[in-house]
Amino acid sequence: MAGKKGARNYRDVDGILILDKPLGLSSNQALQQVRKLYRARKAGHCGSLDPMATGVLPICLGEATKFSSFLLGANKTYRACCRLGQTTTTGDAEGDVLETRPVQVDEVQIRQTLERFVGEIEQIPPMYSALKHEGQRLYQLARQGKQVERKPRRIKINELTLQTLTGDSFTFEVTCSKGTYVRTLAEDIGAALGCGAHLTALQRSTVAHFNEQDAATIDRLRELEQRGMDRIDELLLPVTATLAQFPELKLDNATRVDICHGKRFPSGHDQAPGLYRLVSVDGRFIGLGEVDSEGELKAKRLMNTAR
Repeated sequence: MAGKKGARNYRDVDGILILDKPLGLSSNQALQQVRKLYRARKAGHCGSLDPMATGVLPICLGEATKFSSFLLGANKTYRACCRLGQTTTTGDAEGDVLETRPVQVDEVQIRQTLERFVGEIEQIPPMYSALKHEGQRLYQLARQGKQVERKPRRIKINELTLQTLTGDSFTFEVTCSKGTYVRTLAEDIGAALGCGAHLTALQRSTVAHFNEQDAATIDRLRELEQRGMDRIDELLLPVTATLAQFPELKLDNATRVDICHGKRFPSGHDQAPGLYRLVSVDGRFIGLGEVDSEGELKAKRLMNTAR
């Protein structure tokens, strides 16, 4: 930001905001609005949502961005609404209708079909996605009328349940792994039912252990920002909120210094191999460390202690 107009207004701020992304904004547009409200020098979101999708979008500020991969890779839950009998160019209501077919399915057939998608399955990413092919985003190629071959990706559907069925529309709830395209899932369900389908609405309700009750709207952020930065900062969760699954390992001052200088040494406490939240004797979070199969502890990802 150096040299840019208004750069002096940006600050170092660390933490995680659980945003309730509104309809009509891309994830990046929502991120930029949040970053501006917090005047944060550094920010990133954890898992894209299409403009037509709403709901839980974790945003990491400052040092929290170092640990965003643990949210990017987490399971997520969605509520989706689908229209049976029509397929579209994009797999959702924003695309042009490709084909219309009669719908002759009932609730039992839908429930049985949904069961077939539970577990590990292969899914072909849609052309209207941010994945790259030879340096270009797939959606850019799709807008040029181009189709390219996409390799199937292995994903996992943990739960998939029918919520409502009204006429030619139904809603389902799905808990799934990283990399799942719910638009594609809706299309594949429609194909399996023999009538086609596309997504008409999508809401993400959970990311890892964060849910809708944790989320703040952009309007709420604006209201608090008007009252002062200390008020808007109250909504931030600590960096460690993404790392609750890892056990804590307390380091004495000498060991802390050694770890921060890249040294590795026996952990000394018979810790099992894996990742640990490293904290100082006074309880300050240092970063993530890893104990290897030989019992040696090394730094994995550290906080910036210079500031």
